[in-house]
Amino acid sequence: MKGFIELTSESQLDEIDSASRNGKGVLIYKHSTRCFISSMAQRRLSGLDTDEIPAYYLDLLRYRSVSNAIAEKYGVGHQSPQLLWIVDGKCVEHTSHEGVSSEVVDTWMEHA
Repeated sequence: MKGFIELTSESQLDEIDSASRNGKGVLIYKHSTRCFISSMAQRRLSGLDTDEIPAYYLDLLRYRSVSNAIAEKYGVGHQSPQLLWIVDGKCVEHTSHEGVSSEVVDTWMEHA
């Protein structure tokens, strides 16, 4: 995904926490390459301005252990697709399935 940072290891969660303390936070998008809803969600995120807020992309099928670590660390049950907004090392908003879109990120940013 253009502008997204590939999330491939649990150690990157420390980087995400650190980055989430600056600016508007960090987004994590969890995607399944076998899921039609994930494909739709990915298209709906195509308008996201990753210059404004850093965003990470996780391929759930390749890195399921990272997804499990995200669920445990941020206290948000696993869904696919799923979008999490991390601020100050905590998940402050999340959505899944049809709720994943650049518009929902815009709404989150308006209320920040």
